[in-house]
Amino acid sequence: MTIDRRSLVLGGSTLAALGVSSATALGASPAAKSAPLEHNVQPPKERVSGIGGLFFRSHDPKALAEWYQRNLGIDPTPTDYNQPVWQQSAGPTVFAPFSLETKYFGSPQQAWMVNFRVRDLDAMIAQLRGAGITVDPNAEVYPNGRFARLHDPDGNPIELWEPAGPAR
Repeated sequence: MTIDRRSLVLGGSTLAALGVSSATALGASPAAKSAPLEHNVQPPKERVSGIGGLFFRSHDPKALAEWYQRNLGIDPTPTDYNQPVWQQSAGPTVFAPFSLETKYFGSPQQAWMVNFRVRDLDAMIAQLRGAGITVDPNAEVYPNGRFARLHDPDGNPIELWEPAGPAR
């Protein structure tokens, strides 16, 4: 499988979605489980400009929103139109459907995983561990940056990504 500059932005998440190990991506013998995606498809004239929200179920939405605010700095949803909404930094965003059989999210019951860009992965890991949260940094450094994994109190998988180079 040939990896071009667009693929390098995508990282471990996308390689896993494609069934490609990092060794394969770096030139080892191909082991892809499916045909590669077509990158020469003409995009539609009108395109979405980004993700406007991430909506998911929780047993205790208020407590979970507070956890995200306290530990990751994500402001809760405003309760009226005069309150500001959380603003994210501009940067690359991956939209990658995965096979139903993927083990990348952990539990087969998990239908989604969110990946957050961070400025300083080591500082974020230290902050989360200081709050008693288990964080599992990926020892491998990819051409597009470094990653770590944790779970929110509902068990939802979260990936943290410190982009390499200009994507920061």
